[in-house]
Amino acid sequence: MLARIISGAVLGVDAFLVQVEVDIANGLPCMNVVGLPEGAVREGRERVTAALHNTGFEIPPRRITINLAPADISKSGSAFDLPIAIGILIATKEVPFHAVTSTCLLGELGLDGELRPVRGALSVALRCGEEGVRRLIVPIANAREAAAVDGIEVCPALSLIDVVELLQGGVPRALPAVREPVPRAAARLDFDYADVKGQEHARRAIEIAAAGQHNLLMIGAPGAGKSMLARRIPSILPPLSRAESLEVTRIHSVAGRLKAGQSLIETRPFRAPHHSISDAGLVGGGSSPRPGEVSLAHNGVLFLDELAEFKRHVLESLRQPLEDGTVAIARARVALTYPARFMLAAAMNPCPCGFYGIGTSGCTCTGAQIERYLARISGPLMDRIDLHVVVPPVNARELISRAPGEPSATIRERVLAARERQLNRFQSLAGVYSNAHMGAREVRELCTIDGRGEELLRGAIQKLGLSARAYHRVLRLARTIADLDGVDSILPAQVAEAIQYRSLDRRRPSPSFR
Repeated sequence: MLARIISGAVLGVDAFLVQVEVDIANGLPCMNVVGLPEGAVREGRERVTAALHNTGFEIPPRRITINLAPADISKSGSAFDLPIAIGILIATKEVPFHAVTSTCLLGELGLDGELRPVRGALSVALRCGEEGVRRLIVPIANAREAAAVDGIEVCPALSLIDVVELLQGGVPRALPAVREPVPRAAARLDFDYADVKGQEHARRAIEIAAAGQHNLLMIGAPGAGKSMLARRIPSILPPLSRAESLEVTRIHSVAGRLKAGQSLIETRPFRAPHHSISDAGLVGGGSSPRPGEVSLAHNGVLFLDELAEFKRHVLESLRQPLEDGTVAIARARVALTYPARFMLAAAMNPCPCGFYGIGTSGCTCTGAQIERYLARISGPLMDRIDLHVVVPPVNARELISRAPGEPSATIRERVLAARERQLNRFQSLAGVYSNAHMGAREVRELCTIDGRGEELLRGAIQKLGLSARAYHRVLRLARTIADLDGVDSILPAQVAEAIQYRSLDRRRPSPSFR
């Protein structure tokens, strides 16, 4: 008898539906899986056999053929265990054929029949909604994420027996309880700018970066507070919208980073990979491609501490996601695209020893050593960073002071007001939500400056040797400063402030950190 079950697989961060066909015919006892199965799918034969046996079902000693259609796309992961097992039970008439009509099944089987979580349940649920599949049966650990999709019935299950009873007409298990999220405005912030002493210039730059989603590089001596400043950036960013939350959760689900029973991710991601990371770890890829850190930071912050210590080819791989907001990975059989629209916050020392320009500490580096150290960051990558900020050591008076700094809640209010102005401005433009996303045409139309501003920019181009990309980034930055100031026109003072954040442009003969 032939049985057909709907299941799903993930390709990149998107899912596609897979028809699992099970045929039991006369012949030597065996079980074959066809349809380009990868290792975990082929090994599923042993898990399915043991799970059926240990839950009281017998597999007939006949030839079993399992086809995963479409057969020209590779299938990976362990999510096909459950549909294969149910297909065998339908083919042996243990489960009625009509019970799986418009039903998608996902799940990895333990040898005792336990259902274990799988990656990408949210992506599959979204695809089921688009394709008109009415019901999705998943392991209980994946139920909350799948239930975030409207218009589809999600049935959680603990074991293979649970699924069989449900398909035989039993009552579906209730969705696991989940604690209601605390509204962001009322939630206690683990990291708050009230803890930061001094650093007014750096705090101002971070506020501008957060308001326009600009990339930021902080340069300063060890212990100046660069990491402390960066880790508090999410506390001043706008809350995730539902669409953004779905995007973030889908990526983390595909990467296997969601906690069991977790629903949608409610807070913006903050990723801080170590400088020993590989290019595949940073941008994604590998023999079985997975999202990298840049995709896990989508709609959030990617913090690269000790930027100059990262391998050069790893840093160069950031150029495409910083420019396009996506990562394209091409393999012999497949090309994948991962979303990667993040705010880059990076930190580095001014020289190899870390104390250049700090008078009393004494820098031991030669001029040539400093130039070689700074040259580890290529010009094209530096062009894509909007703000270069010097973070000096905090003086003793500020450090000892008991007066708290300005809290994150106050800064966030200004950031939200600036973002609201941008959303109103870009409401007719698809895919543009903040000033950093503007293309050349939008910059030309929305970032007009007067004669004095043009004169300042002309001088900056001649003195700093700004590239065309850096020129547009200065204009975007000036637009954000104007939004924070609550004005529609870009003033010369705002252009001047934007220019002074380009202190590391490469044609300067001797960068100064004083």
